Amino acid sequence: MASHLRSAPGVVGGAWLRTTRLALDIALPTLCVSCREPVAGEGVCAECWSKLSFIAPPFCPRLGIPFVYDPGPELLSMEAIAHPPAYQRARAAVRYDDVAHTLVHALKYQDRTDLAPAMGRWMARAGKDLLNGADALVPVPLHWQRGWSRRYNQSGALARVISRQSGVRMASEALRRVRATEQQIGLSRPQRASSVQGAFKVADERKSDIQGRRIILVDDVLTSGATIDACARALLRAKAAQVDVLVFARVVESHRAPI
Repeated sequence: MASHLRSAPGVVGGAWLRTTRLALDIALPTLCVSCREPVAGEGVCAECWSKLSFIAPPFCPRLGIPFVYDPGPELLSMEAIAHPPAYQRARAAVRYDDVAHTLVHALKYQDRTDLAPAMGRWMARAGKDLLNGADALVPVPLHWQRGWSRRYNQSGALARVISRQSGVRMASEALRRVRATEQQIGLSRPQRASSVQGAFKVADERKSDIQGRRIILVDDVLTSGATIDACARALLRAKAAQVDVLVFARVVESHRAPI
């Protein structure tokens, strides 16, 4: 009898929380992050979901850039040949179009962490070939000042979902941003590369997590690739066996053609 009485407040409290959440869901329905129409689920309505441009083969095996036709296995894009990256392979779930931009912006700047589960699942599907045999996921880190203002790292939120989906462990503290960098919007490719030079380092006490391991860098968007490349170089200096890249969206110029 006493145990039933002791558990009663917990039961009542749990019922009250469920009732409160239900009332809030009715009073404040979830809106699609893109078109602002009410939506049931994870923040993207069916119409906006259909507008996302998911990346599927054929694509460049190095950069993951989609081709307009299938050139055959192992043929690289012109960009991969002209500007070979430090990392081995990159994969992205979607093209960085208007809807993808809205999703990334909401996750990064508007506390819409409820979007991370869907985005992370799409990334895990897109990066299946990378995740097979990978040893660790390393989210691209924020500088501590930016992390303090945002309160969370969007790349870490995505990496946690991918880790749950794939079973690949996270090494979230292995890579650090040791120098604050300027916003890269509007900078040229050489300027972007210069701005992040020396900005990332593997912590001495975490080098054992990296040495000899196959690492997957996780980020939200791949644009010029300067930040990702700087991160990959830092991991390779720490003796990573291989570095691959998995992002939610990547910039894709039109009429990409292989060599």
